Amino acid sequence: MRIDSLLDNLCIVKHRSIAKKACDKGLVQINGAKVKPSKTVKIGDIIIVSLYGYIIEFALTKIPKGNINKSQANNYYKLLARSQT
Repeated sequence: MRIDSLLDNLCIVKHRSIAKKACDKGLVQINGAKVKPSKTVKIGDIIIVSLYGYIIEFALTKIPKGNINKSQANNYYKLLARSQT
């Protein structure tokens, strides 16, 4: 699954287009490297997103198959850190 789609499916961002723009601006990292929106994610990846005045760091535990409910989104990742910028 692409990183921009993942961020949208996990409700980290409101729309996939926002995730795409964040990747293009270098605000999304996977395992310490800035990524393009088409980067494929794997289970165990550490993802850092700097958006909306927060830095969110999480580890991907499962990859969703299609759309998921917002209430189930936290079953797919483990939040490692969240801080204000």
